[in-house]
Amino acid sequence: MAAICLPFCAGRCNLTLFFKEALPTRFLMNPLLRFIAELQDVSLLLWRSIVSLRHGPRYFAETLRQMDMIGVGSLPIVLLTGFFTGGVLVLQTYPTLEYYSLQNESGRSVATSLIRELGPVLSALMVSGRIGSAIAAELGSMVVSQQIEAMRALGTDPIRKLVVPRITALIMMLPLLTVAADIFGLIGGGIVANYIYGQDIHVFSESVRNGISTKDIIAGMVKPIFFGFIIGLVACHKGLSTSGGTVGVGRSVTNSVVTASIWVIIFDFFLAKALQYLLDIGRI
Repeated sequence: MAAICLPFCAGRCNLTLFFKEALPTRFLMNPLLRFIAELQDVSLLLWRSIVSLRHGPRYFAETLRQMDMIGVGSLPIVLLTGFFTGGVLVLQTYPTLEYYSLQNESGRSVATSLIRELGPVLSALMVSGRIGSAIAAELGSMVVSQQIEAMRALGTDPIRKLVVPRITALIMMLPLLTVAADIFGLIGGGIVANYIYGQDIHVFSESVRNGISTKDIIAGMVKPIFFGFIIGLVACHKGLSTSGGTVGVGRSVTNSVVTASIWVIIFDFFLAKALQYLLDIGRI
């Protein structure tokens, strides 16, 4: 596994390289050691990305290109996901609410579920599958074709040129995609409530307004920022650590999507708990 080390480390800080050279093969199968080595590589990549923000050049054109690919390119799949998620939420919850004579609160249940949890998480998972895999494949192909080494030979920092624009674009665009998914989810829920269960659309809209608070919106916008950061960092790390030719590129793409999706779900729990404490939310 290749790694990006700090300039003053000269490769000595690479735990993965240390494990490969100093430890027997049977220790490399230890999941804990592999996790520590990969965490170290990701931390170094994060540090290099932060440090590179202090100095030029800054590739704004590349950042805008990535924002277009991430935002505009992912919009259809995110809108479809949000629309049908909102529709199926009403489809499944309306009969239960009707049994307890609470069917007028269907909009509140959909709005709370979408804005607090499902909107950010599902949007992040869709973007992870589409964009995370694309970033890992692109950077992995550049590694195996030695384009990364050519960039270094020409004096261009790959971190500043390739990693920072992609992470920045994901952090900026994923919250906007989440807002679009939430809106279309509410539209989908309203259509299902109106055309399938005969609920007046004004009753549904009023329930949505009563169910949404400013704190819910803040929480729903904070999560995608962290999710975009996680997806970008994991995808760039997997791409830059590609080895083994074209087979390694496919392996990096798979690992990128799986790892980013798992971390999104794990961080969602801790973010939800932190936001409940900081914003005093959690009660419907």
